[in-house]
Amino acid sequence: MAIPHWLLMSALFLLPLLAQISSQELGCSVSNSNPSVPENKCPYVVTTIHVQPGFTLTIDPNYPDGQFFSIEGSELQLTKCVDYEEDPVLLLFLTCKDPGGQSDSLQILVTILNENDNSPVFPQPNITRQVPEDTEVDTVIVAREEVTATDADLDTIYYELTTTVQNTDGYFAIRGVNNPEIYLKTALDYDKFNSTTLLLYARDRPVTTNTTTATITITIKQSDTRAPWFLPCTQLHNDTSVCISSPYSGRVNISEMPTDPLLLEPGPIYAVDPDYTISDRIVYRIVGGNTNEVFSVDADTGNLTMNKIVTSPDSFLLQVMATQVSNVRKYSVATVEIKVINKSNFPPYFEKGVYNGEVFVGLPQRSFVYQAGDPSTPLVITAMDEDFPDKVNPNIEYYLKNSTDFIATRDGLILTNKVLESPGTVTIQAVGKDVLSLQEASTIIVVEVIVATAVTPSDKMYSAQDMAILGGTLAALLLIALVFLGVLVWKSSRWYRKPFKYLVKKNLSKETSGGHQNKYYQEDEQPGVSTRQHETSETSSVQSETPVPEQPALASHFSRAEEIESLPKGSIASTVIFDQEEEEEEKEEEAGQEKEVKSILKTDRQVADDGYKAVWFKTDVDPEAGERVEVIENNAADDDNDDGDSDQDVWKNEEEEEGSDTNGHHRGLGVSFSSENSSPPAAEVTVNMSHTGAGTDDTEM
Repeated sequence: MAIPHWLLMSALFLLPLLAQISSQELGCSVSNSNPSVPENKCPYVVTTIHVQPGFTLTIDPNYPDGQFFSIEGSELQLTKCVDYEEDPVLLLFLTCKDPGGQSDSLQILVTILNENDNSPVFPQPNITRQVPEDTEVDTVIVAREEVTATDADLDTIYYELTTTVQNTDGYFAIRGVNNPEIYLKTALDYDKFNSTTLLLYARDRPVTTNTTTATITITIKQSDTRAPWFLPCTQLHNDTSVCISSPYSGRVNISEMPTDPLLLEPGPIYAVDPDYTISDRIVYRIVGGNTNEVFSVDADTGNLTMNKIVTSPDSFLLQVMATQVSNVRKYSVATVEIKVINKSNFPPYFEKGVYNGEVFVGLPQRSFVYQAGDPSTPLVITAMDEDFPDKVNPNIEYYLKNSTDFIATRDGLILTNKVLESPGTVTIQAVGKDVLSLQEASTIIVVEVIVATAVTPSDKMYSAQDMAILGGTLAALLLIALVFLGVLVWKSSRWYRKPFKYLVKKNLSKETSGGHQNKYYQEDEQPGVSTRQHETSETSSVQSETPVPEQPALASHFSRAEEIESLPKGSIASTVIFDQEEEEEEKEEEAGQEKEVKSILKTDRQVADDGYKAVWFKTDVDPEAGERVEVIENNAADDDNDDGDSDQDVWKNEEEEEGSDTNGHHRGLGVSFSSENSSPPAAEVTVNMSHTGAGTDDTEM
């Protein structure tokens, strides 16, 4: 029974006063006239009563709330459970009678305390939804009002969403902890899952207390989201939403037109709708590469056929498009390569039915398998083809079918594919395939895996890697040697102050034209020549005056002309070119000289004039001069001793002769005094001057 709040408040203030008055006038009383009782707890002692002798105390039955109570001795007890949500307050009246039959009433107001004894309640504990696969993210799946729970205790409700299907967590979520609206959080993929079950928990406290659950069943409906796939195809990283197909390839013979569909690799042209619950029909057509309309494709089956023959080797790169009938925007394009080849009349074959090889245990990967009984010769399988004159078909490739421990190279060599750890016998089927005609031949390889035995150094075999390392080392050493040789040549050219190019030209010119005739050098090299003739030539040179050096130059030009005329035309051309280059170089050197060129034939001495050398006649030498002069008679014995001169002196003589032959001028000491018409002298006079400090040493020979 509902009691107005204003009446309850008034009763709360009046009860203590009434109880006191009642206790004074009557023989009945209660210890607490306004007790509190927890809801849903019974029996429960409400208060204690006190009754004087001769007095009786009973519950007034005229008030309906009295049915919840009973008097047990000196206690007033709540005998029926009361729910706060139904009766928050109970009003009870007790009747007290004295021995004379006079009665009075005691009022007791019982307050029911609210307890958290009720769980939240969902309006729909089971909900089912069908969600299309292409539903956009953040779309509401279940509205808030459909999943909002209520609590009789009027508590704030807290929500939590979970899933019961593995790998489907994270696709759906609620807006907040106090907002149970369910929305799509992540894009759906029908291939990953097509249904899931969500559990929505409602709690009346943040921690685990009274909880209720609603079940939401989600079914994914597949949508037409993907274009057709050409088969066969390979899925990337186990992702079923993407499948990559390989190009198709086929062969046709020149001047032939088969009536049946062409055989292609890795299979016929075929595409499917990956949205298999929809499974839309696919149609095919050629959209590119079909020159002269040689090929055609069946729109329904995808079979490729020929419309006309091809008379020359060629290659066609066709583009075939597969389209869904219900949605032309869903299409894919595949590449089909058709090669036009010469007809193969003979299939390839192996000359041996069985090849025997052996390999040692423990060798590294990619080691050779050697012929049985011949550990120095690698095992090679070779397929022959009668279509070729030498039976060697360059289009044959080799592979092994039933073994992963070995591999075959394009040239037919058999190699290990891993480190073999134990001995045994391995039988392998080898296949040689013509990649153009697609014809195959097969044979058997029996490999004995044996334990390696100790070998002497002479029997040691080297692998291809060892030979490659050796070749690289030798190449490096050869490069170093060439660099070192180049440095030496460069140093030598700098030492003798002659460019390397100039020396090569000079030597080549001497070889072709006979070289310059240096009679003094030739006489030193040929001791058998008459000493008398030598002395005569030298004496005539010494007695000549200042104009004498011009005569050898003139004679040299005449002799050079005779030599050039006697040479072949090719030699004359090369000699003239070299002479021109030498003359240009000497002119550049003469232009760069700062001092005047003077004759070295003197009759007087100029000691103070440094930087020049002179030759004096024997009779003009001043014995009291500060320079030492040695006079040596020329004879055959002296010529023999001159054979031990250093190579550097020989180079200087050649330079002196070269300067005399080309320009007729005298540079340094390179002067030849020989003359064909001179009279025989009594002796040869040679003067060598060297300056050391302030003094000069002159040597006569």
